[in-house]
Amino acid sequence: MVVIGVFTRNINGWATNSIRRAAENKGHKCVPISYKRLSAHIVGGKTVFIYKTINLVEELGIGFVRPLGKCSLDEAMFRLDFLHGLEDYGIPIINPPSSIEIALNKFRTLHVLARNGIPVPETFVTENPRAAMNYVDKLKNKLVLKPLFGSRGLGSMLIEKPDEAWRILGELQFIHKVAYMQPFIEHGGRDLRLFVIDGEVVASMIRRQVKRGEWKTNIARGAIPEPFKPSGELRELAVRSAEIIGCRIAGVDIVEHGGEYRVLEVNSQPGWKGIQSVSRVNIAGKIVEYLVKEAKK
Repeated sequence: MVVIGVFTRNINGWATNSIRRAAENKGHKCVPISYKRLSAHIVGGKTVFIYKTINLVEELGIGFVRPLGKCSLDEAMFRLDFLHGLEDYGIPIINPPSSIEIALNKFRTLHVLARNGIPVPETFVTENPRAAMNYVDKLKNKLVLKPLFGSRGLGSMLIEKPDEAWRILGELQFIHKVAYMQPFIEHGGRDLRLFVIDGEVVASMIRRQVKRGEWKTNIARGAIPEPFKPSGELRELAVRSAEIIGCRIAGVDIVEHGGEYRVLEVNSQPGWKGIQSVSRVNIAGKIVEYLVKEAKK
């Protein structure tokens, strides 16, 4: 029997419960672990990693990381350092915290992908509002402004007028935020999500936006999932993208425009409720199979 620790912001969440059921069905144990209840104690020349009163190094066979959630920089660093520490003591963590650190940062993700030959959208990032406006003026096109960190489309804005860009960029400077900008890609209200586990695309979907006036294709923003069978080219693109970032389990978001594909994002802590609704594969079961295979022997 393998003990799987699921690190999560919500121990009663849909994904956590689906992993628990899949683990129990296969004869294993799932321990939901709230980030808020973690502690670390350095004493006697070693570090003890604790959940409530449980010594996780002694109890866990493997850790599975769900979203860190909305948290401060201090909290994010501690949670990732905690996962690094478990790795130091021989507990496999999926996804590895080093890959999560890359995937959480949109700029870092696209930079790493582009350097490895993966097609990504044109992107401009700066702290300087004048440099940002120079880019906007030269672009003469609709612009998407995104937060450097974040998910579910929260904080992303479509800017159509330069004067609107001036105002928003000035506000970003005032609150010490970085401008992360991309020319708007006309995607017809749809993009693709491919779910990768251990170098294989196990499920895929089209996310189609049906809400009038909404351009974001996130399920959380009203898009609906549709079944989709990706080509070999798309499968290879998703698998390579996940491998480059270091993710063993990933949701890879891809947009098509003019017959060409662009990787928008590699999600290191992907949800699968939407994609499960249009897939015959038991995704939680596949995840548990992989975790058991990778667990500490």
